[in-house]
Amino acid sequence: MGYGDDLLITAFAATQKKLYPNRQIVIGNTKKRIANHSEVFDNNPNIADCRNLDKNKDIHVINYHSGNRPYIDYLKSKKTKYVWSTNFKPNPGEIYFSAQEHKEAEKIYNNSINFWENKYGSKKFKGTIFLETSSTKVHNKQLGFKHINKDWGHENWKKLINKIKDKFLIIHSVHENTQSIENIFAPKNINFRLACAIMNKCHIYLGPEGGFGHVAAALRKKAVIYFGGWITPDVIGYDFHNNIYFNHPSSPCGVIGSICEHCNLARKKISVETMERNIETVFEKI
Repeated sequence: MGYGDDLLITAFAATQKKLYPNRQIVIGNTKKRIANHSEVFDNNPNIADCRNLDKNKDIHVINYHSGNRPYIDYLKSKKTKYVWSTNFKPNPGEIYFSAQEHKEAEKIYNNSINFWENKYGSKKFKGTIFLETSSTKVHNKQLGFKHINKDWGHENWKKLINKIKDKFLIIHSVHENTQSIENIFAPKNINFRLACAIMNKCHIYLGPEGGFGHVAAALRKKAVIYFGGWITPDVIGYDFHNNIYFNHPSSPCGVIGSICEHCNLARKKISVETMERNIETVFEKI
């Protein structure tokens, strides 16, 4: 599963730990008798490290895996598309940083301020934005169609950032598949947890629906999130985020087996101006 899925279960794990404080809580597949580790769970007091369990203590397994995600209606879904479970609504998860992660994130955040000052001198920025523009899985053979359908598109992100980069300090989270945007701060060689710790220093998250949206919720950060028309924020969104959704008869389509023309239409209909207006609205309330 992805980091977003791992974050979703941390909220439930916290409730289970309260119910069973003397048990070791692990996440896994009860049918296959498999426990799963995720770096999202590192330092979490409610989730035991399944690689290093105490044989003298009881184990409580939460049955949560790629074949059992609560926001998917598996009975109605097909190989070509997901159907969403309208009864599900996420609770913000939890992520716990180490002292070293805080220290490294602080250093990178300070570097971003130096970047701004070198570019703009004494001009003040209105706030800080943690930006993601594409998934790490966009070229994955199995998951690529899904992430292409969820994507707003590089040209849209580029136009938006070029409109706001002189007002906001933007920290762009990049990976090997990211298309760069000139004249914004983009630290290299950072892992997922460090990226999350950097977001924790920023005012808001800006990007597509996915793992970092759940990170923003876990950190209680405001966010402007592109949902498009693939999945609805009524199922997977948070009420304290600005969720930009394409209201259309085909939404939410959940198409995973092909490139979706409806999702392409969403990219065209959700304008740069709409995203910019939502960013300004969020900062007015901070």
